[in-house]
Amino acid sequence: MNASDLDRLRLAIRDVPDFPKPGILFKDITPVLGDPELLRMVIGGFVESARPLGVEKVVGIESRGFIFGTPLAAALGVGFVPVRKKGKLPWKCEAVSYALEYGEATIEMHADAIRQGEKVVLIDDLLATGGTAAAAVSLVRRLGGEVLEAQFLIELSFLSGREALSGVPLRSMLVF
Repeated sequence: MNASDLDRLRLAIRDVPDFPKPGILFKDITPVLGDPELLRMVIGGFVESARPLGVEKVVGIESRGFIFGTPLAAALGVGFVPVRKKGKLPWKCEAVSYALEYGEATIEMHADAIRQGEKVVLIDDLLATGGTAAAAVSLVRRLGGEVLEAQFLIELSFLSGREALSGVPLRSMLVF
């Protein structure tokens, strides 16, 4: 993606103040999703960066990671693995719990989703504190997979999510 494309993408992302709670400036990607050219550009950017890695599975984090991860997997000719909140997957799962600002969350992945030694790219729309992404990396590794890279449309650098993913190569299209 060139600088002009990235500028168009950045301008399309809408800031929503005080959502989901006061003091949060939410980065709304729905204008990007609603614009077929921008959506193709984002998917193309993920494909361009993932293709040379030799990816065997794409792991997408609920729910926006599904939006970008499934077309990426289809373009690469590999499988897609959903990571979901606890209780949302229908079969035997592995789970990881992690700390939130107030409380704890748990994510799950089917126990047979990743084979030993399988090369994985992790996809989500946004990297904030990194807790969910780090938990997803932990699940992939527990099942024997190798996380080649974690990729995000947006990174909120002031929240230091990269630190939670220390040791995992990381790529973000836009950094705020």
